[in-house]
Amino acid sequence: MDAMREKWFLKKILPGCHRGNIVGMLLFVFLSFGFGFLYGQSGTADTYVNPVIPGDHPDPTLTRIGNDFYSSGSSFNPTPKIYHSTDLVHWEVISQPVSASWAQYGNSPGGGIWGGHTVFYKGTYWHFFGKGGGRMYVVKADSPEGPWSSPVAVKVPSGLWSLGVDNSIFIDEDNRWYLLTKAGQENNHIVELGDDGQPTGKVLDLTWLNPDAENNPYGWAEGPVMWKHKGYYYYSFAQHLVGSQYIMRSDTLTDNKEDWKVIGSNIFTGTKGAFYAPNHISPAVELDDGTSWVIAHSYHSDYYAQGRQGLLCEVTYDSNGFPEITRPSTQAASVPDLPSGGIPWMVPHSDLFDSEELNPEWSFLGYTPANTHSLKEKPGWLKLSPIPGTNQNTVIKNDGEHHFSLVTKVDFKPESPSDEAGLWIINGPETHKVKVYSSMNPQGKKVVAFSFGNTKYEVENTIGSMVWLKLVRNEHRMYGYFSADGNSWMQIGTFIQALDMDIEQTQFNNFTGNQQGLYIQGKDAFFDLYIYRDAYTPLSAACPANHYKTTVQKNSIPPHTLTSINQGDWAMYAGVEFGNTDYPKRADSVSVYASSATTYGGTIEVLLDSLTGTKIAEINVSSTGSWSNYKTFTAPLTKEVTGYHDVYLAFRSSFSWELLRLKTVTFSNKDVSSSAFKASSGSTTDGFRLEQNYPNPFQSATQITYYVPRTGHISLKICNINGTEIHVLYEGLCPPGIHSTTFHAEELSDGVYICRLETEEYAETKNIRMIKQN
Repeated sequence: MDAMREKWFLKKILPGCHRGNIVGMLLFVFLSFGFGFLYGQSGTADTYVNPVIPGDHPDPTLTRIGNDFYSSGSSFNPTPKIYHSTDLVHWEVISQPVSASWAQYGNSPGGGIWGGHTVFYKGTYWHFFGKGGGRMYVVKADSPEGPWSSPVAVKVPSGLWSLGVDNSIFIDEDNRWYLLTKAGQENNHIVELGDDGQPTGKVLDLTWLNPDAENNPYGWAEGPVMWKHKGYYYYSFAQHLVGSQYIMRSDTLTDNKEDWKVIGSNIFTGTKGAFYAPNHISPAVELDDGTSWVIAHSYHSDYYAQGRQGLLCEVTYDSNGFPEITRPSTQAASVPDLPSGGIPWMVPHSDLFDSEELNPEWSFLGYTPANTHSLKEKPGWLKLSPIPGTNQNTVIKNDGEHHFSLVTKVDFKPESPSDEAGLWIINGPETHKVKVYSSMNPQGKKVVAFSFGNTKYEVENTIGSMVWLKLVRNEHRMYGYFSADGNSWMQIGTFIQALDMDIEQTQFNNFTGNQQGLYIQGKDAFFDLYIYRDAYTPLSAACPANHYKTTVQKNSIPPHTLTSINQGDWAMYAGVEFGNTDYPKRADSVSVYASSATTYGGTIEVLLDSLTGTKIAEINVSSTGSWSNYKTFTAPLTKEVTGYHDVYLAFRSSFSWELLRLKTVTFSNKDVSSSAFKASSGSTTDGFRLEQNYPNPFQSATQITYYVPRTGHISLKICNINGTEIHVLYEGLCPPGIHSTTFHAEELSDGVYICRLETEEYAETKNIRMIKQN
């Protein structure tokens, strides 16, 4: 077993086996010999869709070291990260090569780190990166996980005024290595490096690519990368951050213009799609099967301000030996023939803050002294303290998707209206911020607030210093909630249309995409956990992270609809959190809001972590009479699920036509405690109880919780304001306990409705309110 797989095994599998357990030891031996149990083709699916690294990942690089792959690139103000993969499709953050506490880091939206390339040279891992003003630095480590050394400036060779910023490294077959530099529009050079990572003085001058400011046929010719294939050197460069990608080749490594043949047309071919301008490719890596691959970046046509997404692209060579790349799309492509390392899809993941060091998936924002955060002062909690001079602090992750529900629990004692602690999403220039936070109002009362720009909703905080917060994103619509226990949630105001977060453009929106995370202002705060995608908040079915053959029907009001669902198709939703030690929940059922105009409908298998993973439910969707008539279909889970998982929906049928259409997927929480129910309803659980729906008011779906003290026949119905029944949520024999169900109301108009729980001896109603308007 190679080192990375062994590390994964020891971290994920061995803790569950007693050291003397023969079954555990046999499993270890089985995995060590690689019989394919975990390391089969892809491990999850035979296809993938882009982006494989969602969010802002500009100027990507790619390195193969043995059976492992590493990628990095520009990060600008957020702390840079190194990503690791074994299959080029699933990526994980393993380290941060540059500390946010580095005194020269700076703090400006378009500043920070430009470029970054991790390589392995003569027994050491090296990471070269740029800083504003054309300065290059290098750090070293014995392992790609670090720790990394302090940055050392790369010396500028005589005759060059600068080394540039978004550069890369090329290691030749004779073990000589080179820094490919770009310093200004007319300055392409290949700089030979010595064993110490410093220039030897030998420089290959390629300034003939762009002779002067008036004669620059290749734009900026920026982001240079180089690889070798079948005896040829291939040197590739981008026109600019969204322009064409060019290539030239030579059979010798030289700066003689006559020895290089330049292809002056874009090597990306085919029809423009959602990723309309891919470029800034990494060096190509060649696999054992002879295929070659690059990571490229591109803005998305619908979400430009999300930044430059990380795209996996296969490279082919034409009859003349020049590379071509088909423009990436959001449609399924075949995965590389590589083994899976058990790595989940790259989205932000839950964090319980139960380690001594912050997970490298988190970045800080600009220069951040090490003493402004701690995981040791209060074990199991992250402490954030204001950075001197800014009065703020934050930990952030790439905000690469558009449907999620962030949850945290914060311990915070505000003393003035300027004191804040909570969740936020920020744009690249750091000018737009969606926030759900604990604070104090000008009258001195503690409040929880939900804001964006000049729009702000506020509710008095009668819970205390420790409060749960939730920030839900549904496309451009944002929702804020708070809770005393993480079970019963109360909405703060109504939704906010935060369109400017994604469409208002400045230079730095184009450089840095949206980020999400935790923040404080004015005072210290402690955070107990961070959840990215809560299983008990409806998941938008039309926004899978990966899928096969399904398409999206855009609706005027989200959620959108997943359509073109046929036998054998599937969809995957990444990083779904079902519960953990700090978030004690257990799912007992799953519901989908679906329609089917066919006679027989279809079946949805719900699986964890791969298409061959554990099946936890099977939902039978019957005909609803038409594609526009949606109903709720529910199935129990076959086993208890905790932790975060990638959830796969596999669609099955004996028929070949379109089976069903899908709007939302929701898991129901079994573990709503009696104390939580008592706190929110103001009563005990001696008899039947109907909880106020959450959220209320709601936009398209809402959760209804009720308590049944003993087995009996109940009915749970929705009526209009005149008392006319319009929807039956449940009718029949019901076991004792606290139950929860989701009411989907996309087809109803705005207004007040009545939820009614009724038994032979008891009846209770709650008014619920639906608001659809923008």
